[in-house]
Amino acid sequence: MSRAIFLFVLATVLAFGVVVASVGHGRTVPALTQARVYQGEADLSRYWVSEKFDGVRAYWDGEDLISRHGNRFDVPAAFTRGFPEQPLDGELWMGRGTFSRMVGLINRHDTGPEHWRDVYYMVFDLPRAAGPFDERLQTLRRLLKDHDNPHLRLVRQLKVPDRAALDRRLEKVIEAGGEGLMLHRGDAPYRSYRSADLLKVKPYQDAEARVVAHLPGEGRLEGKMGALLVETASGQHFRLGSGFNDAQRAEPPPIGSLVTYKFYGRTRHGLPRFPSFLRVRRQGPGFIR
Repeated sequence: MSRAIFLFVLATVLAFGVVVASVGHGRTVPALTQARVYQGEADLSRYWVSEKFDGVRAYWDGEDLISRHGNRFDVPAAFTRGFPEQPLDGELWMGRGTFSRMVGLINRHDTGPEHWRDVYYMVFDLPRAAGPFDERLQTLRRLLKDHDNPHLRLVRQLKVPDRAALDRRLEKVIEAGGEGLMLHRGDAPYRSYRSADLLKVKPYQDAEARVVAHLPGEGRLEGKMGALLVETASGQHFRLGSGFNDAQRAEPPPIGSLVTYKFYGRTRHGLPRFPSFLRVRRQGPGFIR
């Protein structure tokens, strides 16, 4: 590579970094850390373990709660009363198994305090703070120790000695209706991209696909949707026929919407094994997760 090309590439990378930081600070697209899937390769002694909350990712910029796509959440004024000035990374959460309710509330743009009574902002990181996660966690504990806002909660972080203890913790969370665990590497800085610094631990894998068609049901499901024909980002098509309740079969996710499904490994052709519907991921422009 010539020196001129190298300098051009370097300048472009530096400029892009400035743009990303500026965009995040300008409340459009915050640069948030993203998780990889845990596959048993990590040294668990280096990680903090917390529950994986099935909520809606939210970035607190010191004034507003912002979605990971850059949209401002409409929340009651009292919801963020007393929030610190420092940016926070967390999730809006209503409890285990309530993801659809949380999304519905957000999409209605309903700021009635009575509807937000059971919503919590579960904080798990300080995205603008320097230092490793070990230090950021201690700062968070001091920062949120004496606050009096019932909606603001610090995610509990703990250590496990080995894989067996991690599996027991995962089993306990799943039995209680939770989704899985998260691993934060203690010596890692906050990185605004996907890395092994943050790992998600789940009893299954999940992915997204776009709804292509509604396939009719038979027998008990006659007159309702029997399965969805979906398409993955790589262009593969498969039937998604399990995981739906009767209401979802009567009013299935619209064609063109994104759905999240779970699966257990892949076939030799690369298709998901035993795919099962989890939730609608995006249904129209109002969906902001």
